Amino acid sequence: MILGTEERERFDRHFKLPGVGEAGQKRLRESRILVIGAGGLGSPVILYLAAAGVGELVVLDDDVVSLGNLQRQVLHATPDLGRPKVDSAADRVRALHPGTRFEGHRVRFGPDNAARWLVGVDVVVNCADNFSTRYAAGDAAVRAGVPMIHGAVHRFQGEVAVFAPEGPCYRCLHPVPPEQGTIASCDEAGVLGVLPGVIGCLQAAEAVKSVVGIGVRLDGRVVHVDLLAGRTREMRLGIDPRCPFHGHGRIAIEAERPVSCAPNEGNPMIELTPVELKAKLDRGDAFTLVDVREPYELEIARIPAAVNIPLGTLPQALGQLDPDAEIVLLCRSGKRSADALEFLKMKGFENLVNVKGGILAWSDTVDPSVTKY
Repeated sequence: MILGTEERERFDRHFKLPGVGEAGQKRLRESRILVIGAGGLGSPVILYLAAAGVGELVVLDDDVVSLGNLQRQVLHATPDLGRPKVDSAADRVRALHPGTRFEGHRVRFGPDNAARWLVGVDVVVNCADNFSTRYAAGDAAVRAGVPMIHGAVHRFQGEVAVFAPEGPCYRCLHPVPPEQGTIASCDEAGVLGVLPGVIGCLQAAEAVKSVVGIGVRLDGRVVHVDLLAGRTREMRLGIDPRCPFHGHGRIAIEAERPVSCAPNEGNPMIELTPVELKAKLDRGDAFTLVDVREPYELEIARIPAAVNIPLGTLPQALGQLDPDAEIVLLCRSGKRSADALEFLKMKGFENLVNVKGGILAWSDTVDPSVTKY
């Protein structure tokens, strides 16, 4: 396919690069890249891949834009509050480069749907913020024979790596998922706003290199970035002989079932809306309402009936909970409480319910006097 006049002007700086040129730009235009997540990491990835001239971006994200996102998720803006992230992402991509075909889906990537999203994809860029999705993406990429660009951030530090089909995979880096509740999320621990930009840009660069076929990718290497210390370091990653895919150095892509990456995947989570929670409270139903936010968050907004057990302390607080009682879990948006629910399931608790939308939804639908933050 011949590049038009507008494309030649738009990508002039690429044309002048050794190893890219017109041939490399054509490969970018013909590429199809899957981006999992349109948040902190997904923002720079989506923007720079569109700007680079990627032909088709498939973006998966089931979340909506909230005010707390805007400190780092530069793909979205204040007028986008409450909109699905894939919708605001589509607008930004169209404004930046109309030639990139944007395919956004408001879905959560997981083992049950992973295979369908990798069909016809050249590269997977994993920008998820949770371990369950990372394992699902890593497993699916191995099976599909597609390279995965990995990125993760925590407070002031982040990492980026490339997992090629023939080399070490995500499970070689992290053989066993951490116990839920033992690693604080960005909601709990915080994150420096520019950090996802740094890591996401590195992910985008690896994706471009992979499509064009230039440079040396980070295959089998993990680059760790510490912005607080102003330091980077590189770790070589070998194949883990215990890996279910790479045992004895051979990729076991013939596996028929996904390798489990989270407990109780086949048992759907029970949720109730804030309105339904209010009705339970008004009726005087017997249940325990557990707010898993941090204490400082309760000083901003709280439901008086809730017991506060921060997510990070849940493993040590199991003795405070009755495994036979109904436990309703609450957080700011419903994400941390969902993690808490899965952790308690793993510990044998059965009668568990998540409050959909968290305290933000409570403020919207039940009590507007509760401060949103």
